[in-house]
Amino acid sequence: MSAFASPAAFAAALIRLRAPDAAARAAAAARQDTLTKPPGSLGRLEEVAIFMAGWQGRDTPRLEQARVAVFAGNHGVAARGVSAFPSAVTAQMVTNYRRGGAAINALAEAAGLELAVVPIDLDRPTHDFTTGPAMDEADCLAALNAGAAVVVPGLDLLALGEMGIGNSTAAAALCAASLGGTAADWVGPGTGVRGAALSTKAGVIDTALALHWPAATAPFEILRRLGGREIVAIAGAVVAARQAGVPVLLDGFICGAAIAPIAAFHPAIVDHCLAAHCSAEPGHARLLDRLGLQPLLSLDMRLGEGSGAAVAAGLVRASLTAHARMSTFTDAGVSSR
Repeated sequence: MSAFASPAAFAAALIRLRAPDAAARAAAAARQDTLTKPPGSLGRLEEVAIFMAGWQGRDTPRLEQARVAVFAGNHGVAARGVSAFPSAVTAQMVTNYRRGGAAINALAEAAGLELAVVPIDLDRPTHDFTTGPAMDEADCLAALNAGAAVVVPGLDLLALGEMGIGNSTAAAALCAASLGGTAADWVGPGTGVRGAALSTKAGVIDTALALHWPAATAPFEILRRLGGREIVAIAGAVVAARQAGVPVLLDGFICGAAIAPIAAFHPAIVDHCLAAHCSAEPGHARLLDRLGLQPLLSLDMRLGEGSGAAVAAGLVRASLTAHARMSTFTDAGVSSR
Protein backbone atom coordinates (compact mmCIF):
# COMPACT_ATOMS: atom_id res chain seq x y z
CA MET A 1 0.00 0.00 0.00
CA SER A 2 1.29 3.49 -0.87
CA ALA A 3 2.28 5.77 1.99
CA PHE A 4 0.78 8.74 0.13
CA ALA A 5 -2.21 7.72 -2.00
CA SER A 6 -3.12 11.25 -3.01
CA PRO A 7 -2.01 14.86 -2.61
CA ALA A 8 -4.59 15.15 0.16
CA ALA A 9 -3.03 12.20 2.00
CA PHE A 10 0.38 13.84 1.75
CA ALA A 11 -1.03 17.14 3.04
CA ALA A 12 -2.72 15.33 5.95
CA ALA A 13 0.57 13.69 6.93
CA LEU A 14 2.15 17.13 7.24
CA ILE A 15 -0.53 18.28 9.66
CA ARG A 16 -0.12 15.25 11.94
CA LEU A 17 3.62 15.42 12.61
CA ARG A 18 4.79 13.03 15.30
CA ALA A 19 6.53 14.48 18.38
CA PRO A 20 9.67 13.06 20.03
CA ASP A 21 9.44 10.94 23.18
CA ALA A 22 9.80 13.51 25.96
CA ALA A 23 10.45 10.89 28.65
CA ALA A 24 13.29 9.30 26.66
CA ARG A 25 14.83 12.72 26.04
CA ALA A 26 14.64 13.58 29.73
CA ALA A 27 16.19 10.25 30.74
CA ALA A 28 19.03 10.67 28.24
CA ALA A 29 19.69 14.21 29.47
CA ALA A 30 19.72 12.97 33.07
CA ARG A 31 22.22 10.25 32.17
CA GLN A 32 24.49 12.81 30.50
CA ASP A 33 24.61 14.71 33.79
CA THR A 34 25.85 11.62 35.65
CA LEU A 35 28.70 10.67 33.28
CA THR A 36 32.33 11.19 34.23
CA LYS A 37 32.84 14.60 32.67
CA PRO A 38 31.93 18.18 33.44
CA PRO A 39 28.33 18.82 32.30
CA GLY A 40 28.21 19.91 28.68
CA SER A 41 31.89 19.24 28.07
CA LEU A 42 31.21 17.00 25.07
CA GLY A 43 29.27 19.83 23.46
CA ARG A 44 27.09 18.86 20.55
CA LEU A 45 27.90 15.18 21.01
CA GLU A 46 25.69 15.34 24.09
CA GLU A 47 22.96 17.15 22.17
CA VAL A 48 23.02 14.54 19.41
CA ALA A 49 22.64 11.68 21.90
CA ILE A 50 19.65 13.38 23.52
CA PHE A 51 18.13 14.16 20.10
CA MET A 52 18.50 10.53 19.03
CA ALA A 53 16.99 9.30 22.29
CA GLY A 54 13.89 11.39 21.77
CA TRP A 55 13.25 10.18 18.24
CA GLN A 56 14.15 6.55 18.87
CA GLY A 57 12.08 6.53 22.07
CA ARG A 58 14.83 4.97 24.19
CA ASP A 59 17.10 6.61 26.75
CA THR A 60 20.10 4.73 25.33
CA PRO A 61 19.79 5.21 21.56
CA ARG A 62 21.59 2.90 19.15
CA LEU A 63 22.76 2.54 15.57
CA GLU A 64 22.24 -1.15 14.88
CA GLN A 65 20.27 -0.65 11.67
CA ALA A 66 21.24 2.49 9.80
CA ARG A 67 21.11 3.19 6.09
CA VAL A 68 21.94 5.85 3.56
CA ALA A 69 19.49 6.08 0.68
CA VAL A 70 20.68 7.70 -2.54
CA PHE A 71 17.91 8.64 -4.97
CA ALA A 72 18.66 9.33 -8.63
CA GLY A 73 16.57 11.15 -11.22
CA ASN A 74 16.94 13.03 -14.48
CA HIS A 75 15.76 16.56 -15.24
CA GLY A 76 14.33 17.90 -18.47
CA VAL A 77 15.71 21.34 -17.66
CA ALA A 78 19.24 19.94 -18.02
CA ALA A 79 18.82 20.36 -21.78
CA ARG A 80 19.05 24.12 -21.23
CA GLY A 81 22.76 23.94 -20.40
CA VAL A 82 22.52 24.34 -16.62
CA SER A 83 25.10 21.66 -15.82
CA ALA A 84 28.72 21.02 -16.69
CA PHE A 85 27.89 17.33 -17.31
CA PRO A 86 25.41 15.58 -19.63
CA SER A 87 22.34 13.81 -18.24
CA ALA A 88 23.84 10.42 -19.16
CA VAL A 89 26.10 10.79 -16.14
CA THR A 90 23.19 10.12 -13.78
CA ALA A 91 22.74 6.53 -14.94
CA GLN A 92 26.50 6.04 -15.24
CA MET A 93 26.95 7.04 -11.60
CA VAL A 94 24.15 4.72 -10.50
CA THR A 95 26.09 1.90 -12.16
CA ASN A 96 29.20 3.07 -10.31
CA TYR A 97 27.31 2.98 -6.98
CA ARG A 98 26.12 -0.54 -7.67
CA ARG A 99 29.64 -1.66 -8.51
CA GLY A 100 30.97 -0.12 -5.30
CA GLY A 101 33.25 2.45 -6.90
CA ALA A 102 31.91 5.80 -5.70
CA ALA A 103 32.73 7.98 -2.71
CA ILE A 104 29.43 7.04 -1.06
CA ASN A 105 30.32 3.35 -1.20
CA ALA A 106 33.56 3.95 0.68
CA LEU A 107 32.07 6.43 3.14
CA ALA A 108 28.98 4.34 3.87
CA GLU A 109 31.20 1.34 4.62
CA ALA A 110 33.39 3.45 6.91
CA ALA A 111 30.30 4.66 8.81
CA GLY A 112 28.67 1.24 9.07
CA LEU A 113 25.72 2.24 6.90
CA GLU A 114 23.74 0.03 4.56
CA LEU A 115 23.60 1.69 1.12
CA ALA A 116 20.30 1.76 -0.77
CA VAL A 117 20.47 3.11 -4.33
CA VAL A 118 17.08 4.10 -5.78
CA PRO A 119 17.04 5.23 -9.43
CA ILE A 120 13.65 6.60 -10.48
CA ASP A 121 12.71 6.48 -14.17
CA LEU A 122 16.10 7.58 -15.43
CA ASP A 123 15.02 6.99 -19.01
CA ARG A 124 12.14 9.42 -18.52
CA PRO A 125 13.41 12.86 -17.41
CA THR A 126 11.04 15.29 -15.80
CA HIS A 127 9.55 17.95 -18.06
CA ASP A 128 11.45 21.19 -18.61
CA PHE A 129 9.95 23.33 -15.86
CA THR A 130 10.45 26.54 -17.81
CA THR A 131 7.56 25.46 -20.07
CA GLY A 132 5.29 23.61 -17.63
CA PRO A 133 5.25 21.56 -14.41
CA ALA A 134 8.15 19.16 -13.98
CA MET A 135 5.77 16.33 -13.09
CA ASP A 136 2.11 15.48 -13.26
CA GLU A 137 0.29 14.46 -10.09
CA ALA A 138 0.82 10.72 -10.60
CA ASP A 139 4.58 11.09 -11.17
CA CYS A 140 4.96 13.27 -8.09
CA LEU A 141 3.05 10.78 -5.92
CA ALA A 142 5.13 7.90 -7.29
CA ALA A 143 8.32 9.73 -6.37
CA LEU A 144 7.04 10.52 -2.86
CA ASN A 145 6.24 6.85 -2.37
CA ALA A 146 9.60 5.71 -3.75
CA GLY A 147 11.14 7.79 -0.98
CA ALA A 148 8.79 6.53 1.70
CA ALA A 149 9.64 2.92 0.77
CA VAL A 150 13.22 3.23 2.09
CA VAL A 151 11.89 3.72 5.64
CA VAL A 152 11.87 0.08 6.73
CA PRO A 153 10.84 -1.33 10.14
CA GLY A 154 13.54 -1.25 12.80
CA LEU A 155 15.53 1.56 11.23
CA ASP A 156 17.59 3.53 13.77
CA LEU A 157 18.84 6.30 11.44
CA LEU A 158 18.19 7.30 7.83
CA ALA A 159 20.80 9.32 5.94
CA LEU A 160 19.72 10.81 2.62
CA GLY A 161 21.53 11.66 -0.59
CA GLU A 162 20.89 12.21 -4.29
CA MET A 163 22.25 12.07 -7.81
CA GLY A 164 20.74 13.91 -10.74
CA ILE A 165 22.33 16.10 -13.40
CA GLY A 166 20.54 19.46 -13.24
CA ASN A 167 19.23 19.01 -9.70
CA SER A 168 21.00 22.03 -8.21
CA THR A 169 18.93 24.12 -10.63
CA ALA A 170 15.74 22.51 -9.35
CA ALA A 171 16.93 22.91 -5.76
CA ALA A 172 17.55 26.64 -6.18
CA ALA A 173 14.11 27.05 -7.76
CA LEU A 174 12.48 25.18 -4.87
CA CYS A 175 14.24 27.38 -2.31
CA ALA A 176 13.22 30.60 -4.04
CA ALA A 177 9.61 29.49 -4.48
CA SER A 178 9.37 28.29 -0.88
CA LEU A 179 11.48 30.78 1.07
CA GLY A 180 11.52 33.86 -1.15
CA GLY A 181 14.11 35.63 -3.21
CA THR A 182 15.27 35.37 -6.79
CA ALA A 183 17.52 32.91 -8.56
CA ALA A 184 20.54 35.08 -7.71
CA ASP A 185 19.90 34.46 -4.01
CA TRP A 186 20.04 30.68 -4.34
CA VAL A 187 21.89 29.68 -7.50
CA GLY A 188 25.36 28.16 -7.35
CA PRO A 189 27.89 26.32 -9.52
CA GLY A 190 26.52 22.82 -8.84
CA THR A 191 28.68 20.55 -10.97
CA GLY A 192 30.99 23.47 -11.74
CA VAL A 193 29.25 25.97 -14.04
CA ARG A 194 30.78 29.46 -14.02
CA GLY A 195 30.54 32.77 -15.83
CA ALA A 196 28.03 32.91 -18.67
CA ALA A 197 26.81 29.37 -17.91
CA LEU A 198 25.96 30.40 -14.35
CA SER A 199 24.05 33.41 -15.67
CA THR A 200 22.14 31.10 -18.00
CA LYS A 201 21.31 28.86 -15.04
CA ALA A 202 19.97 31.82 -13.04
CA GLY A 203 17.90 32.98 -15.98
CA VAL A 204 16.37 29.51 -16.36
CA ILE A 205 15.38 29.53 -12.69
CA ASP A 206 13.83 33.00 -12.87
CA THR A 207 11.81 31.95 -15.91
CA ALA A 208 10.49 28.94 -14.03
CA LEU A 209 9.64 31.01 -10.96
CA ALA A 210 7.66 33.51 -13.03
CA LEU A 211 5.71 30.68 -14.65
CA HIS A 212 4.88 28.70 -11.51
CA TRP A 213 4.68 31.34 -8.80
CA PRO A 214 0.87 31.81 -8.97
CA ALA A 215 0.28 28.08 -8.38
CA ALA A 216 3.01 27.56 -5.74
CA THR A 217 0.46 27.48 -2.94
CA ALA A 218 1.17 24.16 -1.18
CA PRO A 219 4.15 21.84 -0.63
CA PHE A 220 2.90 19.21 -3.08
CA GLU A 221 2.38 21.75 -5.86
CA ILE A 222 5.79 23.36 -5.36
CA LEU A 223 7.49 19.95 -5.41
CA ARG A 224 5.69 18.68 -8.51
CA ARG A 225 6.17 21.90 -10.48
CA LEU A 226 9.81 22.64 -9.68
CA GLY A 227 11.31 19.46 -8.23
CA GLY A 228 12.80 16.32 -9.67
CA ARG A 229 11.90 12.72 -8.94
CA GLU A 230 14.94 12.20 -6.71
CA ILE A 231 14.25 15.45 -4.84
CA VAL A 232 10.59 14.58 -4.30
CA ALA A 233 11.65 11.12 -3.13
CA ILE A 234 13.80 12.75 -0.45
CA ALA A 235 10.76 14.72 0.73
CA GLY A 236 8.73 11.51 0.85
CA ALA A 237 11.45 9.75 2.82
CA VAL A 238 11.66 12.58 5.35
CA VAL A 239 7.90 12.60 5.97
CA ALA A 240 7.69 8.80 6.19
CA ALA A 241 10.62 8.78 8.61
CA ARG A 242 8.79 11.29 10.77
CA GLN A 243 5.71 9.07 10.80
CA ALA A 244 7.87 6.13 11.90
CA GLY A 245 9.90 8.09 14.47
CA VAL A 246 13.17 7.59 12.57
CA PRO A 247 15.76 10.39 12.87
CA VAL A 248 17.14 11.71 9.59
CA LEU A 249 20.54 12.97 8.47
CA LEU A 250 20.24 15.41 5.57
CA ASP A 251 23.20 15.66 3.22
CA GLY A 252 23.70 18.89 1.29
CA PHE A 253 21.90 21.68 -0.54
CA ILE A 254 19.64 19.45 -2.63
CA CYS A 255 18.47 17.44 0.38
CA GLY A 256 17.67 20.61 2.29
CA ALA A 257 15.86 22.08 -0.72
CA ALA A 258 13.69 18.96 -0.88
CA ILE A 259 12.06 19.85 2.43
CA ALA A 260 12.01 23.64 1.92
CA PRO A 261 8.49 23.56 0.41
CA ILE A 262 7.28 21.61 3.44
CA ALA A 263 9.14 23.77 5.97
CA ALA A 264 7.63 26.92 4.46
CA PHE A 265 4.19 25.73 5.55
CA HIS A 266 5.08 23.33 8.39
CA PRO A 267 8.36 24.46 10.02
CA ALA A 268 8.31 21.56 12.50
CA ILE A 269 9.19 19.13 9.70
CA VAL A 270 12.86 19.76 10.50
CA ASP A 271 12.55 18.68 14.14
CA HIS A 272 13.60 15.06 13.47
CA CYS A 273 16.37 16.10 11.07
CA LEU A 274 20.05 16.74 11.59
CA ALA A 275 22.00 18.74 9.00
CA ALA A 276 25.04 16.62 8.30
CA HIS A 277 27.23 19.45 7.01
CA CYS A 278 27.29 22.83 5.35
CA SER A 279 28.41 22.33 1.78
CA ALA A 280 30.38 24.66 -0.46
CA GLU A 281 27.27 25.39 -2.56
CA PRO A 282 26.62 29.10 -1.85
CA GLY A 283 22.93 28.77 -1.02
CA HIS A 284 23.35 25.98 1.51
CA ALA A 285 24.36 28.11 4.50
CA ARG A 286 21.42 30.44 3.81
CA LEU A 287 19.07 27.48 3.50
CA LEU A 288 20.22 25.92 6.77
CA ASP A 289 19.72 29.25 8.51
CA ARG A 290 16.19 29.53 7.15
CA LEU A 291 15.41 25.95 8.18
CA GLY A 292 16.85 26.55 11.65
CA LEU A 293 19.37 23.71 11.32
CA GLN A 294 22.95 23.90 12.60
CA PRO A 295 25.29 21.66 10.58
CA LEU A 296 27.34 19.05 12.37
CA LEU A 297 30.31 19.48 10.03
CA SER A 298 31.78 22.01 7.62
CA LEU A 299 34.31 20.36 5.31
CA ASP A 300 33.85 22.29 2.04
CA MET A 301 32.23 19.21 0.50
CA ARG A 302 29.91 19.60 -2.51
CA LEU A 303 29.72 16.12 -4.00
CA GLY A 304 26.23 15.15 -2.94
CA GLU A 305 25.29 11.44 -3.19
CA GLY A 306 24.93 11.33 0.62
CA SER A 307 28.68 11.71 1.14
CA GLY A 308 28.47 14.39 3.84
CA ALA A 309 25.67 12.52 5.61
CA ALA A 310 27.77 9.35 5.69
CA VAL A 311 30.69 11.21 7.25
CA ALA A 312 28.37 12.80 9.83
CA ALA A 313 26.90 9.40 10.65
CA GLY A 314 30.28 8.49 12.10
CA LEU A 315 29.96 11.47 14.42
CA VAL A 316 26.47 10.32 15.45
CA ARG A 317 27.85 6.86 16.15
CA ALA A 318 30.62 8.36 18.32
CA SER A 319 28.03 10.38 20.24
CA LEU A 320 25.88 7.33 20.98
CA THR A 321 28.86 5.17 21.90
CA ALA A 322 30.06 7.72 24.44
CA HIS A 323 26.52 8.06 25.82
CA ALA A 324 26.12 4.32 26.26
CA ARG A 325 29.60 3.25 27.38
CA MET A 326 30.90 6.00 29.62
CA SER A 327 30.82 5.29 33.35
CA THR A 328 28.80 7.36 35.75
CA PHE A 329 30.54 9.12 38.63
CA THR A 330 29.07 6.55 41.01
CA ASP A 331 30.12 3.51 38.95
CA ALA A 332 33.63 4.83 38.48
CA GLY A 333 34.11 5.92 42.06
CA VAL A 334 34.91 9.45 40.86
CA SER A 335 33.85 12.43 42.98
CA SER A 336 31.25 14.59 41.31
CA ARG A 337 31.09 18.30 41.84
